[in-house]
Amino acid sequence: MDANHSASGPRRRDDPAVGHEFVELLEALWTRGREVPYAPVSASQLRVLYTLDRDEGINLRTLGELLGSAPPSVSRLCDRLEALGFVRRLPSQVSRRELELHLTGRGRTYLQELRSRRDASLLEVIAAMPPAAARSLLLGLSGFRDALGETGSAPGLRPADDARSA
Repeated sequence: MDANHSASGPRRRDDPAVGHEFVELLEALWTRGREVPYAPVSASQLRVLYTLDRDEGINLRTLGELLGSAPPSVSRLCDRLEALGFVRRLPSQVSRRELELHLTGRGRTYLQELRSRRDASLLEVIAAMPPAAARSLLLGLSGFRDALGETGSAPGLRPADDARSA
């Protein structure tokens, strides 16, 4: 049975049960991707790495704002990542009082390898799907991404609202 039909016939898009089923299916997809081990970093440290991959050279204050975390927490996260050799702090080219955060080659390699393992895990499941279902999934997820828009957040949410604390 697909997400639009039940034993009693088609379900409407605004049916709360459809919304709950949709969220549960997205959670299953998310969980599968997260099952790939990401040691030696914590989930919070991984968020820092992903953020620096997107926003190379930001400072601690900006990173804290993006993560919705307090400066001392962000500083400790970066200390640990620096000790692992994944992040380095460099003097800002704009202000002598600020430090910029950069991924090291080791940090970039770690993210590339993690993404490759996650891709393989999810592609294994997608390969087992009927081709029409895989195409529908791609279309649906593309629509979901488009609905998020430029901010990457659901409509009505500020980035800090949807970010878990570091």
